[in-house]
Amino acid sequence: MTSSSKRIVVAINPNASFGRGREVGPAVVTTLRGLGHDVTSLIEPDFAQLLDATREAVRSKPDALVVVGGDGMINLGVLALEGSRVPLGLVPSGTGNDMARGLGIPIGDTEAAIESLVDALQRPPRVIDAGAIGFAEGRARFACILSAGFDALVNERANRMTRPRGRSRYTIALLVELAKLRPIEYTLTLDGVVHRERALLVAVANNLSFGGGMKVAPDAQLDDGLFDVVLVRPLGRLAFLRIYPRVFAGTHITDPRVVVHRASSVRIEAAGVVAYADGERIAPLPVDIAMDAGALRVLA
Repeated sequence: MTSSSKRIVVAINPNASFGRGREVGPAVVTTLRGLGHDVTSLIEPDFAQLLDATREAVRSKPDALVVVGGDGMINLGVLALEGSRVPLGLVPSGTGNDMARGLGIPIGDTEAAIESLVDALQRPPRVIDAGAIGFAEGRARFACILSAGFDALVNERANRMTRPRGRSRYTIALLVELAKLRPIEYTLTLDGVVHRERALLVAVANNLSFGGGMKVAPDAQLDDGLFDVVLVRPLGRLAFLRIYPRVFAGTHITDPRVVVHRASSVRIEAAGVVAYADGERIAPLPVDIAMDAGALRVLA
């Protein structure tokens, strides 16, 4: 190893984007080794085993952990690095890739994403926030967005679908759930203040987008120490269909039925609703979410 070479752990999701991204991980490892870095490559058959292996590898305090995949792999990185100062790199190869969007990492161009990573390895890491989640069975963490409501129902359905591949799955799942659209009775506690709301969804955002580019919280900042808490108050199906395309541009927040609060601690209560974060299923409500400001160092 030369003085400029680093010890790097690369955790790879071989099933990212339904297996279409499986050549990306080996390309990352080959490139980093070709540049003289000492690379440990991790591939396991499932998320739980990969998380265990990554946590074990991070204990040796490598110079970086690089995850290859989508937002689920960012979630793995956030969990594995809890309490650690090891910086997190990302080469996106998943379906949603919303964290890459928020960090300005190239999407859909593996060479450009690897170049971006190699460049970032030469610079001090960027410091961003994370969210800590508490629920009945335990705890979790997230970097992008926690959602609980219509969008989580869509996520549940999309995750059960095997086709089509890519973002259109979300659209089809959304149309199916739209037929059953109804408001949810929420109790939200934001920085100790209780709000009772009828809404279609609640999103607690550290990053601006989820679901493959849906800018649900277009003003969210990754490093401001606050969540953007987005509520969509009751809408009819036609009104919802009119507002839905605007979410991709982030212009939906000008609608008076879309409310944005900012808070550093959030409790969400509602019956029959499951929370999702970074595209991963977390737990049925209630959940308590706390801002962990400056908890993550990222190579971006």
